[in-house]
Amino acid sequence: MRWQGRQRSGNVEDRRGGGGGMAIGGGIGGIILVVLGLLFGGDPSQYINMGGESGVSTQGNTAAADDPMTEFVQVVLQDTEDVWNTQFQQQLGREYEEPKLVLFSRAVQSGCGNASSASGPFYCPADRKVYIDLSFYQQLRDRFQAPGDFAMVYVIAHEVGHHIQNQLGIAGQVHNQQQRLSKAEANALSVRLELQADFLAGVFAHYNKKYLEAGDIEEALRAANAIGDDRLQQEAQGHVVPESFTHGTSEQRMYWFRRGFETGDLNQGDTFKESL
Repeated sequence: MRWQGRQRSGNVEDRRGGGGGMAIGGGIGGIILVVLGLLFGGDPSQYINMGGESGVSTQGNTAAADDPMTEFVQVVLQDTEDVWNTQFQQQLGREYEEPKLVLFSRAVQSGCGNASSASGPFYCPADRKVYIDLSFYQQLRDRFQAPGDFAMVYVIAHEVGHHIQNQLGIAGQVHNQQQRLSKAEANALSVRLELQADFLAGVFAHYNKKYLEAGDIEEALRAANAIGDDRLQQEAQGHVVPESFTHGTSEQRMYWFRRGFETGDLNQGDTFKESL
């Protein structure tokens, strides 16, 4: 994606360099955090605070540092603001509320509780902020063989998609329904919520085409494929348990991102009505 030298968002908060960190115990708790971190996105309340509250620092820079990765994130967030301000007006007839994006390292305190880098990028509906430790991108490239700047764009756009769901009241409705359902049924709703966020990431890409380069969409699809529930479970435990899926299969994630990109139509993204 062509991003160098372009306008940056002012909604990035840099909390890196505070010197703090969350102590995560070993054993099954640590393993669960890692696996959930690989399944980035969703409701962080499912796994935030599992590591305790001691040693977390939220002190750091109040303005993003002048380094390439930070500039990249600022530009991408600005692009999401440009796209969604316009699309909210044109397709929904309402104002878009821009989220904040927090950069952190090792650990952070959010409105949803304390989280470590193992939780991966996440959106907190309580404070309406996206949280990202940029080391995740190295993991995406090296661990999951999903390199490229647009793989990173997909991650940010997916989390912003959760903010859109929160603003529109979709996330709250899903959460309320989940309280009355079995674990398997609640997981199934979570999958539909996540796939809709993938769809919204695709819609964003559709309206940001002027900055795309050859291979960008393939990079996003490669990332979506790499973090499907089925693939992650197969790698982690040697078999898959569909009723425990919370984000969707690799095929589903790629399908809904592609659908958003190809249509750009928010009416095409009702993952709660269509069969998966």
